[in-house]
This record gives sequence, C-alpha cells and structure tokens, in this order.
Amino acid sequence: MIHIREIDHIVLRVRDLARMLQFYCDALGCTVERRLDDIGLVQLRAGHSLIDLVSVDGALGRAGGAAPGKEGHNLDHFCLRVEPFDEGAIRGELEDRGIVVGPLVRRYGAEGEGPSVYLTDPEGNTVELKGPAGI
Repeated sequence: MIHIREIDHIVLRVRDLARMLQFYCDALGCTVERRLDDIGLVQLRAGHSLIDLVSVDGALGRAGGAAPGKEGHNLDHFCLRVEPFDEGAIRGELEDRGIVVGPLVRRYGAEGEGPSVYLTDPEGNTVELKGPAGI
C-alpha cells in the first residue's frame, strides 16, 4: 500500500503574478523560495510545503492551456509526498489497478529535488507522487 506522508506542493496557474505574490506573501506570510523567471514559475514556502505559482503568460503556463476561468483550470497539479518511495512497488500497485503511471523524473519539491511520477485521477486531475530529496 502507498503511504502518503503529506502534501508536498500544489501548482496554481495565475493571471496576475504580482497580485498573487502580494496575497500569499504579504497577507498569508509565505516567502519566495525560488524563482525561475525564464519559464514563469515562482515557488513559495508555506510551512513544510510549497505553493508554486505559474504565470499563464510564461512558457510553463502557456503549455497548460486556457487561463483560469470558465474555459481553463487554475490548478495544474498537486503533489503528495510518499514514504517510502519505492518506484517499482508504487508503479506495480497502481498499474495493477489499471492506472497509467508516467516516467520517473527528478523534480523539485518542498524538500528539494527528488524522484517523482505523474498520474491522472478519474476526473482528470494530475497527481504527482514524490519521494525524498537526494535519492
């Protein structure tokens, strides 16, 4: 059985990055942890987790389709921190249930860079399962 430890991060697609930064940083107390302006990504520290803001005008945001509103979603994906992270066991269990699991990729999360896989839930939401940094 897969054991979820916590939410690692969520990714929000945003139309007004400055306004969202003001809300999450000034009003809620998050801090900017990392910026990748070339792709339009700002990662905010929210306790042990991250909130990623992806500008719909940036390279990453344009790849996600329509801007948030009636024709587009503002949640790109959410990430669950899994412990232990045994790719073979995770993949086997999910594929036995008919769930397609994407390739293993190293991605940045709340604990740093580590292994992760993407899958899609029955309603079309993208879910990332993430292991610890450093492995």
